[in-house]
Amino acid sequence: MKMKYTAPLRGELSIPGDKSISHRSIMFGALANGTTEVTNFLTGADCLSTIACFRQMGIDISLEENSQGGHVLVHGKGLHGLSAPSAILDAGNSGTTVRLLSGILAGQAFDSTITGDASIQKRPMKRIMTPLLAMNADVSSLNGNGCAPLLIRGKKLRGTHYNSPVASAQVKSCVLLAGLYADGITSVTEPAVSRNHSELMLRYFGADLRTGEEAKDQAHSKAAVSGGFTVSISPEPVLTGQKVRVPGDISSAAYFIAAALLVPGSELLLKNVGINPTRDGMLRVCQAMGADITLLNEDHSGAEPCADLLVRSSDLKAVEIGGSLIPTLIDELPILAVLAAFADGTTVIRDASELRVKESDRIAVMTENLTRIGCPVEAAADGMIITGGQPLHGAVIDPHKDHRIAMSFAVAALACAGETEILDADCVKISYPRFYQDLATLCG
Repeated sequence: MKMKYTAPLRGELSIPGDKSISHRSIMFGALANGTTEVTNFLTGADCLSTIACFRQMGIDISLEENSQGGHVLVHGKGLHGLSAPSAILDAGNSGTTVRLLSGILAGQAFDSTITGDASIQKRPMKRIMTPLLAMNADVSSLNGNGCAPLLIRGKKLRGTHYNSPVASAQVKSCVLLAGLYADGITSVTEPAVSRNHSELMLRYFGADLRTGEEAKDQAHSKAAVSGGFTVSISPEPVLTGQKVRVPGDISSAAYFIAAALLVPGSELLLKNVGINPTRDGMLRVCQAMGADITLLNEDHSGAEPCADLLVRSSDLKAVEIGGSLIPTLIDELPILAVLAAFADGTTVIRDASELRVKESDRIAVMTENLTRIGCPVEAAADGMIITGGQPLHGAVIDPHKDHRIAMSFAVAALACAGETEILDADCVKISYPRFYQDLATLCG
């Protein structure tokens, strides 16, 4: 895929459905009684992997694509309605599928094996195995390296309290989902707030889930709960099928926000974007950089708040990104690094060692490719130091098959002199199959 500097971006765009919420709508719908109807479902490869896994376990799921995104009907069979899969469950490139589904599988009355592609088989799974084993689960890494494939022998689980060393929505969600099948209250304490889509949706489907002081009061080992942010769940709820309208994914909107900010004269209206406060770090950082972003038509009536975003091109300045902000924008750090390359001054990204174990080592791959376009950048163990504001040029970009890095440098190409070539550009299908078409439309 070859790209180059563009004219101003104009118009409006409806952002595809949020990937995290799309995954969870299938999972929770499958465990509920009755039918769950999902609109604006993201039909990227990751979410389709989740559908495929639940179909293998006997759940009837229909999917139709239309101009408003995917329309899905999940015919749930209740908490104990899953059937043993006849083959290995394949999560493709989806870490969310492996980690959340492992929590569900741990409490089943059958054994299963779950794996994914070559990238997934390198991503760390001990972070979910440790709390699951503490709940009496039988989970093992078949290759003995703490990665997928995972063999999960279903067992009756024990309610517990887990102090998570990292703020991770995937770890937290895995433990809460296992807690649905435990013999008592299950609780998780994190050092910072991670995205809370599981909590919001579990409550929406009827689970008894508590947060904050209420959750701490319920925790098994109250002495172990100190500081942090705690959530707890009661076992064996009766979940009921619901209607789920998936808001636009702020992680996908981030690329168009950045494009409009970087290309002079641009003005974009991004429709129906999720602005959940556990996910809006991208907006907060952009505004700190001097971005002209206005929230319109804010809607807080549903479980997930959303708004239209009006974005105008802006002169940006460097910032520091770290601490409690990181869990709210972990997936947006590649595109924020691109913004930093064009901002005036030196941007420091820290406390983001999680980037090392995403679809690629995003610190290494971003450093490699920012250097290729002429940006001075220094990699750190937990982030990057990026000196921006210098003229940048097109280059051959190798995203290492990482969808977020490919999209980030497609945006960078719009503001670089000369032509940029992105290798393996089709990897964007993981989360945004229409990305290049939508970008071309706005640049036209």
